[in-house]
Amino acid sequence: MAINVGDKIPESTLMIMGERGPQPTQTSDLFAGKKTALFSVPGAFTPTCSAKHLPSFVNHAGDLSAKGVDQIVCMSVNDVFVMSAWGKDQNTGDKVVMAADGNGDLAKAMGLEFDGTGFGMGTRGQRFAMVINDGTVEKLFIEEPGSYEVSSAEHILANL
Repeated sequence: MAINVGDKIPESTLMIMGERGPQPTQTSDLFAGKKTALFSVPGAFTPTCSAKHLPSFVNHAGDLSAKGVDQIVCMSVNDVFVMSAWGKDQNTGDKVVMAADGNGDLAKAMGLEFDGTGFGMGTRGQRFAMVINDGTVEKLFIEEPGSYEVSSAEHILANL
């Protein structure tokens, strides 16, 4: 069953590239005391994710901050090196935290994984966005398969 508004984010470890290399980061630490816009993409460097999804959050980082969002986190079932390289390629700078859910543990714990083996991608995370306030889901937008509408930064802004 998928996570719902009002639920706490499950405890899981995400990998984030730090100055000294990959850093394991607990979800409880990442989301504690902050209002976070978390969005998930099926894969780094994939067409919609690179052309639309990630850029929407980079371009609207200031707007989200003005509406009270403390941090933006991009999550994908990719390894930390891929997420770091994609962040550099997309010029995310310090606007977006690029978080690797390498084994899909958090996606599974939230009930938001999907089987991408038909595309040679294995188990992946669904495309979604949520607003998390101090570890609790405040708003949740899950895309229909193959869609990109409700998980955009623009949609998040319209619903803050």
